[in-house]
Amino acid sequence: MRGGRNLFAMSGHAPPRGVSDGGIRIGYHSPMPSAATTARTLAEALPYLRAYHGKIIVVRFGGSAMADPELKATFARDVALLRLVGMKPIVVHGGGWRIDELLATMGIPTRRHRGLRITDEKTLTVVEMALDELNQELAGLINQHGGRAVGINGQDGRFIRAVPMRMAPAPGEEAVDLGYVGDVERIDVELVDLLLSREFVPVIMPLGVSDDGTAYHIDSDRLAGRLARALSAEKLILMTNVEGIADRRGKLAYILTASEVEGLLADGKVADEMAPRAQAALDAVREGVRSVHIIDGGVPSALLLEVLTAEGVGTAVRSDDGPHFLEDSRAYLMGS
Repeated sequence: MRGGRNLFAMSGHAPPRGVSDGGIRIGYHSPMPSAATTARTLAEALPYLRAYHGKIIVVRFGGSAMADPELKATFARDVALLRLVGMKPIVVHGGGWRIDELLATMGIPTRRHRGLRITDEKTLTVVEMALDELNQELAGLINQHGGRAVGINGQDGRFIRAVPMRMAPAPGEEAVDLGYVGDVERIDVELVDLLLSREFVPVIMPLGVSDDGTAYHIDSDRLAGRLARALSAEKLILMTNVEGIADRRGKLAYILTASEVEGLLADGKVADEMAPRAQAALDAVREGVRSVHIIDGGVPSALLLEVLTAEGVGTAVRSDDGPHFLEDSRAYLMGS
């Protein structure tokens, strides 16, 4: 596993569901820890708490975890915890599953092109309804656990400027109009900076607005990546339905350089559903984000495990420059 030591083995805890233990994946069942074991585990998180205090962590929350009430509540608690110990989490959420549900309920067909939902005016209205519902729920859950979450979208203060998404047609293919599907043109981080300075947790819907006031639905992975770059975030964490990025042998890669990710993408070695996230990770680390983590949101407390342990639960993508990721992290955590 990533890291030079197994924190779970040292603490006496069984690894959480989805975490490899000596190469064997085991279920999420562990005995009740003793007070001493719990204290030791908390103490082992201290270097990470110190290192990331005051740092911005952008988290893209989506996938099946959003549809699971228990996982969603756990995620909200973990976000509140990170804020309360002095980090600056920002949540960008998706909600495709809920959008599809509402569209089906209303009898509106779902059309896709290369993984993107073709969005006409009626579909956009449903998208806004679904995202607003999820945004309020998630912000409310974070607040229940002691955080101070504020739900916003790119139309608030027009802080996310969007342009229509254009996709060049493949050879022999006609161009497809995606409708109100947008890409990020620019982000005015003043509103986000203000909220962070007042110790709020921004919970951001992936909607942007064009110069003429037209709203556009933006892919949440793409938005989270652009936001992390605009804020020079310490970390970008993309929560998905899979473990992470597989290497050329088809096995989960715990650490990849930007060049390695670029090579995997160029050679078609990244699954279609993972490709946008891998590209977002690549762009982020090449534009100043210290590290990008692609993790399985179906693992309970995956966010805490990725941020506060040496092991992590997914793939970490680092820049090609500077020391090796682990050596760099150790030096950083020791304050050098």
